[in-house]
Amino acid sequence: MSLPPIYAKKEKIMAKPFVAIVGRPNVGKSTFFNRIAGRRISIVEDTPGVTRDRIYADAEWLGRTFTMIDTGGIDPNAGDEILKQMRLQARLAVDIADVILFFVDAKEGVLPADYEIADMLRRSGKPVITVVNKADTRRDEQSMYEFYSLGADQLFAISSAQGLGLGDLLDAVIADFGDSREEEREDKLKIAVVGRPNAGKSSLVNTIIGQERTIVSDIAGTTRDAVDVPFVRGGRQYVLIDTAGIRKKARIEDKSIERYGVIRAFAAVRRADAAVVMIDAVQGIAEQDVKIAGYVHEEGKPCVIAVNKWDAVEKDTHTVNRFNKEISASLAFMNYAQTVYISALTGQRLGRLFDMLLAARENSQRRITTGLLNECVSEAVAMSQPPSDKGRRLKIYYAAQVGVSPPHFVVFVNDGRLMHFSYLRYLENYLRKTFDFSGTPLRMTARNKNE
Repeated sequence: MSLPPIYAKKEKIMAKPFVAIVGRPNVGKSTFFNRIAGRRISIVEDTPGVTRDRIYADAEWLGRTFTMIDTGGIDPNAGDEILKQMRLQARLAVDIADVILFFVDAKEGVLPADYEIADMLRRSGKPVITVVNKADTRRDEQSMYEFYSLGADQLFAISSAQGLGLGDLLDAVIADFGDSREEEREDKLKIAVVGRPNAGKSSLVNTIIGQERTIVSDIAGTTRDAVDVPFVRGGRQYVLIDTAGIRKKARIEDKSIERYGVIRAFAAVRRADAAVVMIDAVQGIAEQDVKIAGYVHEEGKPCVIAVNKWDAVEKDTHTVNRFNKEISASLAFMNYAQTVYISALTGQRLGRLFDMLLAARENSQRRITTGLLNECVSEAVAMSQPPSDKGRRLKIYYAAQVGVSPPHFVVFVNDGRLMHFSYLRYLENYLRKTFDFSGTPLRMTARNKNE
């Protein structure tokens, strides 16, 4: 079965812009974020500084999807730290966001810190929309005009708590995305290298390209930004995205710096074509490794699990089996991913790593013809009957593939409420057994036939 060429031409993809929500603490950023996201994701509390790290959520308005970033507030009482935090917040807007929502408080009015933040955001060159939040009454709404002193080109008064004025604001947000809803993906395979701090990500990048393009240090957290490193291997063009290490927020001592590395790492996964999830063989698998792998999985990226520093591990005949069992138990949701044991310092098995990445990328773009797909689904149904509930049995009429990267399959049924998640998982496993989807997640959806 022929596979679609990966590098033959530029590929048109739908752009999913980033919208950063910034401002002082306790101006209602997280309340707005949760209302638009449709669920309580960020912690909402009246104590300034509750949002300690960045939270992502996809949202949609008038058919246009985008990713919101809920940020921690810029604390005006931080003393000498305020200038550093403001610079980092502005860098966040420059590096990540396509549109910036600058939140201020209608009840408190304009504060000196608002002028500082407005000035830094204005220098970013990105579209900035000033949002006067907590305009719960007519009097609050009339107070919005004083905020024009911040130099706002676009200014909206809303109440996140009551849901007032959100439609006009979101209209302005998607208008700033531009008319084009598509962007061209270059003929380069973008690979994000993610993992906990000091797992050897920068060493891997330097070994691959043969020079020290990124800073390598035994001090965890050395890499602050996501660094794009282009190179050519085997006649193919690649871009390695070396990301800042992702650690538990309780271990982030310099939160005002390292948490911005975390957000860039997450954004790097979003824009990558494939990912390398690096695990420290000496330290073993930790809870944070599972969270990082989970983010790659949720984004639907093909990936390879690279166990680094394998040369530093004392081995016996059962060492690999023990690691494999630990990975299988901890990363059960990612059982499609292949594992390779490498040494970033010596270059051990780096060739094998690239072979796995290329295979995973190809499998993520694999298309199955409707005829073959339905033959497979019919065989799966014959092997295990669909579930029933109160005398009604689920009927599967046909299936279709509706997308790639990752492959997405829709199963049309008589009543989607009868489809149990365990049976969808069974169908997914049967597809994997029939076709080669190693290295890539699959998306399985049940839909009523008349939808």
